[in-house]
Amino acid sequence: MVEESLKLAKILIVDDQEYNLSLLERILDRAGYKNLNSSTNPRQTMPLIEQLDPDIVLLDLHMPEMDGFEVLRLIREHTNKDSYLPVLVLTADITPEAKKIALQAGANDFLTKPFDRTEVVLRIHNLLRTRYLHLQLQQQNELLEERVQERMKELQQAKAEILQLLGRASEYRDDMTGQHTQRVGRLSGLIADRLGLPARQVEMIRMAAPLHDIGKIGIPDELLLKPGRFEPEEFERMKLHTTIGASILEGSYFAVLKMAEIIAGSHHEKWDGTGYPQGLSGETIPIEARIVALADFYDALTHERPYKKTWTSEEAITEVKNQRGQHFDPQIVDVFIDLFHDSAVNF
Repeated sequence: MVEESLKLAKILIVDDQEYNLSLLERILDRAGYKNLNSSTNPRQTMPLIEQLDPDIVLLDLHMPEMDGFEVLRLIREHTNKDSYLPVLVLTADITPEAKKIALQAGANDFLTKPFDRTEVVLRIHNLLRTRYLHLQLQQQNELLEERVQERMKELQQAKAEILQLLGRASEYRDDMTGQHTQRVGRLSGLIADRLGLPARQVEMIRMAAPLHDIGKIGIPDELLLKPGRFEPEEFERMKLHTTIGASILEGSYFAVLKMAEIIAGSHHEKWDGTGYPQGLSGETIPIEARIVALADFYDALTHERPYKKTWTSEEAITEVKNQRGQHFDPQIVDVFIDLFHDSAVNF
């Protein structure tokens, strides 16, 4: 099967002597090579290569107007470095200097004039076989690369689904739809993008934000689902969901889960330092946590929970404005308000 493929190879012969062209064509035709093209004009070499995409070039060295050395350099300059186009030099000049120059210019092998039929066929066969193997290897590499990319895509999809499921699990008891986590993720991504953060960071915030309350898994139902306000002791217990969440996510290898750990542990910190669990203030609070804090606050106000009624968007926006510079980063509040009034953004 390989031999059959080699016989179908496209062969380009460039020699200014018609006799040499005819001789080589007869030798190759008798050897079973039928896809032959030739030219006596060396200046036509590059146009013919572009037109024919040959598997091998047989090139005379000593030609008028443009010699084979110059043609060789043109071939190597204009062919893809990853491709393998063998050039078999035809020459009566067998001096070491000529061979050295030809090899430096990119020749792969030599045929000495006058031609020996057996040598012509064997040298061309060997070069074509090398090209065939190169193409096979190249195809295998491309196939492997496609499979790697497909696998990477599958892994990315699996990771995204796992993050969504974890976020849904954290909300299941007080938001059975699990939509709160996804809304917070989407809104956090919009805010991050409007802030001008890098696209990679924006996407990571969008994916990590839904895990902000994963620590609720460790909070008892009687506390988590309690209607009305918490007693001071109850509120202290509720605060633990931040450290529980950070502990659950701690030690991950993946950057998005590392970010989720930061968000889970810091999304209840406040700009003025009155938040929890560490009482961080201002820009000591990670930017991701500052963004999610506002997105979580707005979404919680505008959607019903067992312990509260729904606020209107306008009421929630007014409260966000009131908390500018206290609960929330002023810049993030300004960006959020700008988003809210942007008719192109689906809030």
